Amino acid sequence: MITINVTILRTYAQKSKGLIGTRHITPVYFTTRWGIHTFGVLSPIDIVILDNKNRVMKLVQRLPPNRLFFWNPKYSRVVELPAGTIEKMGITVGTEIALDQ
Repeated sequence: MITINVTILRTYAQKSKGLIGTRHITPVYFTTRWGIHTFGVLSPIDIVILDNKNRVMKLVQRLPPNRLFFWNPKYSRVVELPAGTIEKMGITVGTEIALDQ
């Protein structure tokens, strides 16, 4: 199991803004079933999609700004991370993630 310290985005406003305009990317967690975008995000980010038991179902490394990313809508838990975190932490599909606030 890998533990990641995250900021939880709870409100619609927080989820809508996400990492837009942020120069220093820090890990964030939120729920959505509609995919994400990186329009307005200033640097690439890593994305981890979790199931309801916090196991990794899908991931993408270094998603560039101005892109869209979609996954199976049955998964709604999203962790956005600084680019390189997936590789650095050894996260793979099936890894169990513990979220620490």
